[in-house]
Amino acid sequence: MEHMHSAMDSLVHGSNTLFILMGAILVLAMHAGFAFLEVGTVRHKNQVNALSKILSDFAISALVYFFIGYWIAYGVSFFQPAPQLAADHGYALVKCFFLLTFAAAIPAIISGGIAERARFAPQLCATALIVAFVYPFFEGIVWNGNLGVQAWLEARFGAPFHDFAGSVVVHAMGGWLALAAVVLLGARRGRYREGRLVAFAPSSIPFLALGSWILIIGWFGFNVMSAQTLQGVSGLVAINSLMAMVGGTLAALWAGRNDPGFLHNGPLAGLVAVCAGSDLMHPIGALATGLVAGALFVWAFTAAQNRWKIDDVLGVWPLHGLCGVWGGIACGVFGQAALGGMGGVSLASQLLGSLAGVLVALAGGFAVYGALRTVLGLRLSHEQEFQGADLSLHRIGATSQD
Repeated sequence: MEHMHSAMDSLVHGSNTLFILMGAILVLAMHAGFAFLEVGTVRHKNQVNALSKILSDFAISALVYFFIGYWIAYGVSFFQPAPQLAADHGYALVKCFFLLTFAAAIPAIISGGIAERARFAPQLCATALIVAFVYPFFEGIVWNGNLGVQAWLEARFGAPFHDFAGSVVVHAMGGWLALAAVVLLGARRGRYREGRLVAFAPSSIPFLALGSWILIIGWFGFNVMSAQTLQGVSGLVAINSLMAMVGGTLAALWAGRNDPGFLHNGPLAGLVAVCAGSDLMHPIGALATGLVAGALFVWAFTAAQNRWKIDDVLGVWPLHGLCGVWGGIACGVFGQAALGGMGGVSLASQLLGSLAGVLVALAGGFAVYGALRTVLGLRLSHEQEFQGADLSLHRIGATSQD
């Protein structure tokens, strides 16, 4: 009997390790989506730089999160002998891998906002500081109960801040960090002339669409596998993710008047928004969440570029920042049992938690990028920007000139 129990425990631990490993691989694949979404959106002379940033940022993120960030968020370090690390089939290591892919999404999000005029080395420095310190600070508060904030919200409002898969912890953080970087960098040269927007056409709609599809597919690992154990997996999360994706697509198609850029970002807006409450909402609530997110993205992107003169190249602040905050709030609305949700969520806690994410991201973003602008400088020279980051920084273009 004891042997049977031991075998069953081993099977459970092995299954959980494989489950979360598959999730980590799916979210890792999303970084190819971030890369191609940016490659397709920027001009030809900045395509190599987009690809180089995403991979380099991931490598830096992996190092600093493994050695510093994960410890700050969860109090766990890996300075132990390998036999201890391999206990329970190495589940703790694979969990770190899974959460690392979330952390590395932050600089990938920022990359799209600052494209075409940011220097390479200072951005890698920003990645190291954000993934080592800024992001894990808020991640630990929400997902590990650090500093007692979640306990206070539960005691005060009856439920802690709920963010199942990171609408606020990952996406809103990334979007609002990017806003700080974009503001400090300023607009691309030639983007505004005599107060009017000058169109910079995307270099490749097929690459943009490919990036969107890769992100959509990987997102089901991002959301569903946030359960982190095979026993905790829920088909409700999968269907809610699907419905929000569809809602975001249709809303962006309508509000964006068939524009392919809006169309292929619409599903991402819906998926960003549903992350927080994907385990609580009724599928109709998830659809409504996606519909609002898709329309919100189109409106906010247009207003940011035209009215507010915020040159956010991929629209990462509207997509991740605003739709992420909407997701945190929507969880408190559509997660209520009265609207068909699972219940156990407080709208007040969702509002305060979402606001806290915005404040931490803005403070961290202005601190990190402000310091780097003073010490190293953030922006390419006029000549480098005109020539393009590919030739200026990497000494090669995306395609042969023959």
